[in-house]
Amino acid sequence: MKYQIKWKELGIDLLVDIAASMLIAVGIYNFALNANFPVAGFSGIAIILYHLFGLPVGAGTLLLNVPVAIFCYKFLGRTFFLKSVKTMIISSVFLDYIAPCFPVYDGNRLLAALCMGVLCGAGYAIVFMRGSSTGGQDFISVAIKKVKPHFSLGIITFVLDTTTIIMGSLIVFKDIDGFIYGIIVTYLMAIVMDRILYGVDEGKMTLIVTEHGAEVAESIDAYSGRGSTILKGTGSYSKQHKDVVMCACNNKQMYTIKKMVRQIDPRAFTIIMESNEVVGEGFKEEV
Repeated sequence: MKYQIKWKELGIDLLVDIAASMLIAVGIYNFALNANFPVAGFSGIAIILYHLFGLPVGAGTLLLNVPVAIFCYKFLGRTFFLKSVKTMIISSVFLDYIAPCFPVYDGNRLLAALCMGVLCGAGYAIVFMRGSSTGGQDFISVAIKKVKPHFSLGIITFVLDTTTIIMGSLIVFKDIDGFIYGIIVTYLMAIVMDRILYGVDEGKMTLIVTEHGAEVAESIDAYSGRGSTILKGTGSYSKQHKDVVMCACNNKQMYTIKKMVRQIDPRAFTIIMESNEVVGEGFKEEV
């Protein structure tokens, strides 16, 4: 039975990777590549290499990912690493061999930026929902966060994104308008991903009522590096003592945390609330 479940999960993962890779490949190759605006992340660097040396975008992305994936392996965990490698290979194949079969958009740059933002944002979101990633900058962000836990993950991502966009717009394309389009694409991708997962809110705060508070808190810390607060509660009807795990994190992390809680304690009572602002260690520092 276990093997059947694993094969079924693998089949679903492959279907999701194929669908997501199609969206990402079309967004990058058919809309961004010909519009000559910079893109954040390793895809953006691969586009720069394409314009400078003619290296195919998919191959360039894969070549950039290999050393980073090996270096960051110990920070990622075996399951996440293997899933991400599978997704990286499939998305690279789609970029270089499938997307070129479709027409390349050669119209308004703003429309190209909007289409790319929506398509890639949707693709990255559904990949993440299956517990995988396309590698690249995600690996670096996780590794930096593990080494420097006091750094905000949002700040790390923003610095990496901005560096790639500035590099592309000023060094390769030499186009200030391209910089603006790059910022639009990066922002729109984030909005679409958040809309698919939870919405456009700043973050989430959860209260998890469970009999396994310590195990839940340890799992949250192992996955996201977020600390939790374990409160003691008593059921008003049952009079039974329970743990109430309180945790604040970003939208993407909350999706996986909810799944982990369900695996640890299927009877847990989980409340997820909007969090407009979180101030403190690991989040925005008080000024």
